[in-house]
Amino acid sequence: MTSPSVTPRELYDRIRAGSVSVLDVRDRDEFEAWHVDGPDVTAAHAPYMEFVSAQVSGDPADLVPDELDEPIVAVCAVGEASDEVAGALRDAGVDAVNLEGGMEAWADLVVAHDLGDGIVQYERPSSGCLSYLLHDGDEAAVVDPLAAAVDRYAADAADRGLDLRWAVDTHVHADHVSGVRALADETDAERVLPDGATDRGLAYDATLVGDGEALGVGHRELVVRRAPGHTTELVVLEWGEYLLSADCLFLDGVGRPDLEDAGRARELAGRQYDTLHDRLFAYPDDTRVLPGHVEASTERRGPDGGFARALGAVREELDVTDLSREAFVERLTTDLPPRPANYEEIVAANLGERAVDDEALELERGPNNCAVSST
Repeated sequence: MTSPSVTPRELYDRIRAGSVSVLDVRDRDEFEAWHVDGPDVTAAHAPYMEFVSAQVSGDPADLVPDELDEPIVAVCAVGEASDEVAGALRDAGVDAVNLEGGMEAWADLVVAHDLGDGIVQYERPSSGCLSYLLHDGDEAAVVDPLAAAVDRYAADAADRGLDLRWAVDTHVHADHVSGVRALADETDAERVLPDGATDRGLAYDATLVGDGEALGVGHRELVVRRAPGHTTELVVLEWGEYLLSADCLFLDGVGRPDLEDAGRARELAGRQYDTLHDRLFAYPDDTRVLPGHVEASTERRGPDGGFARALGAVREELDVTDLSREAFVERLTTDLPPRPANYEEIVAANLGERAVDDEALELERGPNNCAVSST
């Protein structure tokens, strides 16, 4: 059976345009762990096998959860079971389509937003990961590249006539496999990591940068500023009036402090407080914040549908900014969401302790969970 379908990009555009109903027919635990989400997305679960039974002795339309309005997008892991469900629903008179490629294809979707001023922001809707192509003249750097999108960065740089000089990670990521090494291999860009990555056990060669050092990109500079808290080695990056705030400061939250060493979470939360108040909040209020992640509910205010916001507005909207240091530490270490799936194996891959292959890329599929929501 082949039902009418939507591609992941078409689903993304539908979500941006208005309300969307998603019927997920995977196992319940898979749905609860990770599903298509967004500010105007209503996602509900109904198991595939119930639809199989209903085609024999019932009405598949009766299985559609009451909260879903037509049209309905049926979703499964790879787009096969949901194709069958969408077909059964259409036969029963329900306006339903299938998500082509299922959640695997949704996980692979990366959308580019041209923010102007030499900034292209890449959004991975399935996880909220953001990465950046920064360019000036005929030179460019990619910041926090995803291994799954290396070909995209290289192609976009080539299309713009850019020489990729730098492939930069702001820290040792725990939620996704880094593309720094693969991008460097494909384009001859130089691998760059914070110098503190050596203390984390970095096992491959890279250019290490410390506080105040700068990477030249055309006639501009990408300036490194140490920002420990989420991890000990994390840095943020200055790009003119923009601040790439990585996993230190998001538009509606801050980075969680327990992914490097859960036993040091309170210590790192304290360092996060100091970093925010002594360093990031010292920038002018009109500094444009470019975060490393967003949540499904994060409001888009940047050009071309991207994510960017004035630092003053971010600070005013966060409910942790007025907390005392002690209260901030308590907030960041209490009732945290589950850690990213397979985060220890992902960290090992990003340190160079294990190969980055298709198996490693499978580890990162799922929710991001790197943030402590604060709005």
